[in-house]
Amino acid sequence: MLIGIGGLSIARADTIVVKGSDTLGAKLVPQLAEQFKAQHPGTSFDIAAEGSATGFAALIDKTAAIGMASRPAKPEEIANGKAKGVEMKEIVVAYDGIAVIVNAANPIKSLTKKQVEQIFTGEIIDWSAVGGSGGKISVYTRNTSSGTYAEFKELAMKKRDYAPTSQKLAGNEQIAQEVGRNANGTGYVGLAYTKALGIKVLPIDGASPSKESVLAKTYPYARPTFFYTNGAPRGVVKEFIDFTVGPDGQKIVEQVGFVPIK
Repeated sequence: MLIGIGGLSIARADTIVVKGSDTLGAKLVPQLAEQFKAQHPGTSFDIAAEGSATGFAALIDKTAAIGMASRPAKPEEIANGKAKGVEMKEIVVAYDGIAVIVNAANPIKSLTKKQVEQIFTGEIIDWSAVGGSGGKISVYTRNTSSGTYAEFKELAMKKRDYAPTSQKLAGNEQIAQEVGRNANGTGYVGLAYTKALGIKVLPIDGASPSKESVLAKTYPYARPTFFYTNGAPRGVVKEFIDFTVGPDGQKIVEQVGFVPIK
């Protein structure tokens, strides 16, 4: 069966188009797709991970069968979808914690929620203000199409704006790389990206991001991550989503570094 728009197929029997979140799409979804393909020969995937906003836009344009998101759909995205006959259906696929990272050589051992807010909004600009050895703080954030960019603002910054000097990067891996290179760097990444070389994760108010602290919500920057579809998923798309939230998919969720939903 061909479900297409303007000649573009988004869910043929053989190809599932998945767009959106880098947090999900850089590591987790490609591994889920590989395992699913092994069990469903003839199925292929077209995965583009450029930020949650791009996933919602693709669903609304009917150019993707699944939108990956690390934040919930905004009311205006739901309304824009409805105006085009798209009914956003939300499926939680994994839990995650947004880890605050610094360079491995940074002597700072932990931060408070207040200090995180002050660093990322630009109120605190030098490590000496939070007990470090001094040096102008370089703040790395995701770009504005990122769900993590929006969620961190919500969870850690009381919805305030990022520091004007902050540098926006395309993905979790890029943030980890820059912080690993820059002795004065700091940024945030999803749990699956905390093993990168040259970085360390800081406890926040004594809580470190982990499977246990995310599930118990004792870690302050815990969040669900989602797949969105246009209405109830059908056919091979439904099979892939069922696989993702089922035991085999959730095993991969855990292996990659996310927190399973069950």
